[in-house]
Order: sequence, then structure tokens, then C-alpha cells
Amino acid sequence: MSLSPTVARTPTLRVVVTAPLSLLLACAPCAAGAQQHDPQDRSPDELDTVVVEGRRPIHTVETVDQAREKLDERAGATAVVDAESYRDRRAGTLVDALGYAPGVFVQPRFGADEARIAIRGSGLQRTFHGRGLVVLQDGSPINLADGAFDMQAIEPLSARYISVYRGANALEYGAASLGGAIDFVSPTGYDAPNLTLRAEGGAFDYRRAQVAAAGTSARADGYASLTGMSQDGYRDHAVQETYRLFSNAGYRFSDTLDGRVFFTKVDSRSQLPGNLTFAEFRRDPTLAAPGNIAMDQRRDFVLERLAGKLAWTPDARSQLTLSAFVADKRLHHPIFQVLEQESRDVGTGLRWRRVSDWNGHEATLIAGVRVTNGSLRDDRFVNVAGEAGDRTNAFDQHARDSIAYVEQQVGLDERRVLALGAQGLHAVRRSHDAFVTNGRDESFSRTYSGVSPKLGVRYRIDDRAQVFANISRSLEPPSFGELTGGPDVTQVDMQEATTLEFGTRVRRGTWWLDAAVYRAHVDGELLALNDPEGNPRGTVNADRTLHQGVELGASRDWTPRSRTSVNYLFNDFRFRDDPVFADNALAGVPRQQVRGELRWMPVQSFYVAPNVEWNDATWIDHANTLQARGATVWGLRVGGEGGDAWRWFAEVRNAFDKRWIASTNVVANADGLDGRHVLPGDGRGLYAGIELRL
Repeated sequence: MSLSPTVARTPTLRVVVTAPLSLLLACAPCAAGAQQHDPQDRSPDELDTVVVEGRRPIHTVETVDQAREKLDERAGATAVVDAESYRDRRAGTLVDALGYAPGVFVQPRFGADEARIAIRGSGLQRTFHGRGLVVLQDGSPINLADGAFDMQAIEPLSARYISVYRGANALEYGAASLGGAIDFVSPTGYDAPNLTLRAEGGAFDYRRAQVAAAGTSARADGYASLTGMSQDGYRDHAVQETYRLFSNAGYRFSDTLDGRVFFTKVDSRSQLPGNLTFAEFRRDPTLAAPGNIAMDQRRDFVLERLAGKLAWTPDARSQLTLSAFVADKRLHHPIFQVLEQESRDVGTGLRWRRVSDWNGHEATLIAGVRVTNGSLRDDRFVNVAGEAGDRTNAFDQHARDSIAYVEQQVGLDERRVLALGAQGLHAVRRSHDAFVTNGRDESFSRTYSGVSPKLGVRYRIDDRAQVFANISRSLEPPSFGELTGGPDVTQVDMQEATTLEFGTRVRRGTWWLDAAVYRAHVDGELLALNDPEGNPRGTVNADRTLHQGVELGASRDWTPRSRTSVNYLFNDFRFRDDPVFADNALAGVPRQQVRGELRWMPVQSFYVAPNVEWNDATWIDHANTLQARGATVWGLRVGGEGGDAWRWFAEVRNAFDKRWIASTNVVANADGLDGRHVLPGDGRGLYAGIELRL
């Protein structure tokens, strides 16, 4: 089933050709569709005019097919998620958008935006305010300058597609973390419907709506999406309300120069129900932690972001892109203290891509620089029932990341491609203690520098199948969440890793397969720990850890009306000869996870799609004394189309009302004792939605 999101409004290029009529007649077969004059009673030397219309691509934003083609050229694990693949369901969390993206581990904390998200375990210890990934909006980072990011700043319904670069395969966007990068690419006036109206609703007073409009003129186009979401939540003290505006406008200055500006505003307000004990979970998983209610713990912020991109394409094989952004954020965050933060981040980047010939084979050069500067005022107060009491601390913080990268891909013959690249990083983290107490000044200034090389090979079996391998080095400086996120300052070192990866991509007529196996030796892994109540206790560097696993995504069309899709993760993350934890498993992630769906269309306009999610058991502490059991959660979705303009869906999630644990706290040693470690998954819920496109 497919409801086309485009109206084929690609910019038109008109070419007028004047030639002798006899030549035009001779070339008629290759000018099919051209406007031709009647050749009757014309002399052979008489001139005639033919108008040929072609389509010129937009240079500031790639189409889904262009993105998929470029990612398939990477000597490593990548994926493209077409937004159409998740618009036929409740699109309420990042799980809905990325749950079937190979290699992405994502679980919601409270049934909505905030989630634990990681690739290859990078940033896995963080259950809030993510890190370990570079999250991009149209190629520009939405991370703060220190590397942290907010899940609430992302609107999956305002994306045309999502590009996922796992590990060092994100080097072409200046990302050198263990996890890689995820890029949410916006629709434009050329590939979005003129008007989109969408409404969703269901259990736990869940409501979500979208109004989006798009348009084009001779040289300009524009797109704007306004979404609103609210829900009471499955648990107590879990009310959420979020409004997001995503918009962009483009202008074609000439056939070689395109510009585009992007504006985003997010207003997000979320109550935090906190962690439960196992005893509370067994008694009533809808409860909130008493301390979270007493302190009215929540996370409220307003984000405004303005970005721009200028793309110069002197020929069909070269492109120079200049980008810049500025983002302002205001955060009100009552937790164990009341945090009041105001931040501004400014960044710019320059990227060059050139395709040339080398010994008769294609060679691609990608080179660029990116600089991001951020300032943050962090005021902290005693939490008095959610209100600010006496001041406890204050920091004036500055972060800067300066990155330069280059990668050269060379075709050695018709089948083999060699990729060689490197990225240089210089990061600054500076904090001034603006409220010194007890004579203890917690000011500090740290710099982190290094080079991340990469060597990869890709072998093309045929036009639809390839295998690849690479070895890479990654660097990840800490964010302020690691340095000052607990009750005390923890001046931790940079996380480093060496990763070896093998994989394959296969695209056949009725099936596709995306599989990768990796092994990463990590030095100084950043481990963010919490206390038994779930409050942050600060971050430490582990000595040596090992991250290895399998990433698998596959789909098969058994008949023209039936399809099976599956996503599988095997996560083996552990310490290596640690003096305290020996070879124990790292806490916070199930060893295995499976998501699968069977889709059947008895008629063209109606489908039935049962689905399942299975999670293995999860260690809660690094000492491996306490474990959350795994669970299997079933769901069922039905839906259909009404012509080309509208579609609908209805679904039941957690159909058997399974009590299950979606995520957990992470502590060093729980001594096998119960504590506030459990984040329950949502219970059974019925949802429905409708979408109209004009």
C-alpha cells in the first residue's frame, strides 16, 4: 500500500533547440515527448524549434532515492528510513520512527518523546538528555556545542526521511563518535503535498495533530509543519504537552546556486514520573515515584533554531555547501535540584564533494570543516515542591568543537572500492563557578584533541548486492552532563574506541537485507551512574570495555499483498579485566532485541499488520547482581486508503496488557537489593488516526 507524498514539482529546465527540420525528423525517436511542428510542406533546409523539458535537482536537499544511493556507496553500515514507512501508525515516539532502523536501539522512558537511544552502545548509560550520537537536522547538528541533545527537539512527522550513519560511516558529516549520526531531512515545497492534515488519538488521553503546507513558484519553494501533542500518560505524573513548528524556504539563484533557510520552534512540557521499585512495579506499574510527585519533577524547555544552507554546484559532479545555524534554548528542570538554564549555540560548516575519474573508475572526495560554539548559564536551586528555593550553585559554561574531516573513495576496478579518511577534533569545555560555596571553587577548563582515521573496502557483487568492511578510530569528548551533571564536578577524560566492522547490503526484487557485525575496543568509556533513587551521581571513565554485536534488518514480500519485516540486535557490551567488575556485562541494555511485523493486504485499500517486540533481560548494575526480566509485547494494526487523498489506521498496542519493563536505572552495584530502578512500559492502548493530503 502506498500513498504518494510527492506531486513531482521538481524545478523545470527548458532547453530550446533550433535545427534543420530534416535533422529533427531523423532524431525524432530520441526526442519523444518534445513539442514538434507539422513537417508537411516544409523544405529540408527550413529551421524548426523544439522545446525539451527536463528536471533540475534541488542541491540543498536530496531526495529519498538520492540519499539511498549515496548511503549505499559507503564502505560501512548505513540506512535510510522513508517517513512513509511510519506515517501509517501512531507516530508518537522515536521508536515509531526508528524502531525498524538497523542498528538503532531506542526505547521510550515514559511513553513519549524522551527515550534511551544508542547505536553500538554509545551514550547508552544516559537515559535522558542524550549523547553519543550526532543528531542532525538537514545536515546541521541539533546537538548543543558540548554534544548533548534533546529528543523533544525532533519531530518525526516533519521529516521526509531519516538517514542513519552507524559508527565511522558518519565521518562525512564530521561525526567521529562510536555511535555515528542520525539526520532528519525535511520535506520541501517540491516533494510535499500542498496541504496535509493529520489527527491521532487514543489511550491515556493521547492526542496529536499536524497541519502542514507546501508550495512552489518559478524559483522559490516553501514548507511549514505545525504539530501539537498532549497526553496524560500511562503512569501518574506523566502529563506531556509539546508544540513544534518546522519550516524551510528555498530559492534558486541560478542553475548552479541554491539557498535554503530553516526555522524551528519547540515548546515542550513534560512531567517526570521517575523510577519504581520492583515491589511497586508488581503492585501497580502506573504509579509515579513519590519523590517525583513531591518535588514536581519535570522537564520544560523552549527551543528556537534558525539555520541556513547555500549549495554551489559548478557541474554535475561537484558541490560546495556552506551551512550555519544559531539556536537558543531555555530550560526549567526541577529534579533533585531545580535547574534553570539558558543556552545559545552557534555553528558553521563548509563541505566539498567531488566525483572524478581515477584510472577509468569513479573516485569520490569529501572534505569539510565544522565549528560549533555554545554558552550556557546553569543556575541551581533547592527544589521546594517544584519551585526554586535557595541557590545551591551557578555555572557559566562554554563549549567549542572544531572538526576537520576528509575521505577519499577510489574505485580500484569495476567491483572494488577503497575508502580512506580521517577526522581531526579539538574540543574545549570551560566552566566558571559563579557561586562558590564552602570555599570550594569548582571552575575548570579542559581541552580534548585527537585524530580519528578510517580505512574501508566495499565489494560490489552485482548492481543489487555488496559487502563491506572497515576499521576506524572514534573520539568522544564529554558533555557538561558528564562533567557537571551530578551533585559534584567530575572532570572525566575523553572516550576513545577502535572498531572493526563487516557487513552486507542486498536489494532484490522482493526482499532486502542489511546486516553488520562489529567489535569495538573502548578506552575510557563514559559511564553515567545514578543512585538507588534514580538521581544522577556523576560520570566515571571505565578502564577498558568491549562493545560487539550484530545489527540486522530485513524485509521480504512473499506475495504482492504480504510482507514480513524484522529488526534484530545482539548487544554484547562488557568490561575487560576491570579491577572491580572483571568481565561483567555493562548495565542498561538487553542482550537481544527483536521487532517484527507481518503485513497483509486482502484488498488494495485495506491491510492488517500484527507486530511483536521481544526484549531480553537487562542488567541494572555493573556488578551484575540485579536484573530486569525480558518481555514479549504484541500489537495489531489495521488501516487503509481512500483514493489518493486520505488514509486511516487503528491499532492496539500491548494487546495482552503485559506488564513489562521498557528501560532501567543504571548503578554501579545494587548488591542484589530492590531500589528505584524500573521504568515500566505502557499498558494496553487503543489508538486511531486519519490523514488527508491535498
